[in-house]
Amino acid sequence: MGSDETVLRSYLRLAPVIPVVTIKDARISIDLAQALVRAGLPVVEVTLRTSAALDAINAIAKAVPEAVIAAGTVLTKSQIREVVDAGAKFIVTPGTPLKLAEALSEATIPVMPGCSTISEAMTLAEMGFHYLKFFPAAASGGTAWLKSIHGPLPNLTFCPTGGIDRASAGSYLSLPNVACVGGTWVTPAEAMRNADLAQIERLAADAASLRSQT
Repeated sequence: MGSDETVLRSYLRLAPVIPVVTIKDARISIDLAQALVRAGLPVVEVTLRTSAALDAINAIAKAVPEAVIAAGTVLTKSQIREVVDAGAKFIVTPGTPLKLAEALSEATIPVMPGCSTISEAMTLAEMGFHYLKFFPAAASGGTAWLKSIHGPLPNLTFCPTGGIDRASAGSYLSLPNVACVGGTWVTPAEAMRNADLAQIERLAADAASLRSQT
């Protein structure tokens, strides 16, 4: 295992749930990260789906050093440099076309590339990636897919994300090839809109009480 993967494994073991957040106003980012860290979810995926995302990553990286910020929804080679410069600790992709995978293999921070099929998982493993995001998890076979892939590909570990909620998270976390799950239920859109950090912190503390079986 490469040093980057050793670092990534340590991040994925910090908490059972990685909140996946879309930040529209970077001003909430520091308070949000502090609330999630307090609740026991220090690893946070900030998606590059808004113009505020890079500013949010930068703000959290500077003000909340105990937070481990993943830059999510990385789609292009140019975004790799942008998120590294912003202070992201690792990179997450929803899917991983070959050209993007080749660029990610040269990244200076750890990478958890996304896949949704066994062929994609095998291709990424051949390129040296053994910690993968399984996305969209629920729509792509859920726990049944993860159980079926563990036999032929026992050396791969997944962070399933997409369609997972509080009720289903435990069934994923009980699987031997799941390190943690990603979810948006910890930071619901309405709570984000209203900056209701008290609600988010309650949801995050509940999510942190889930424990991976790996």
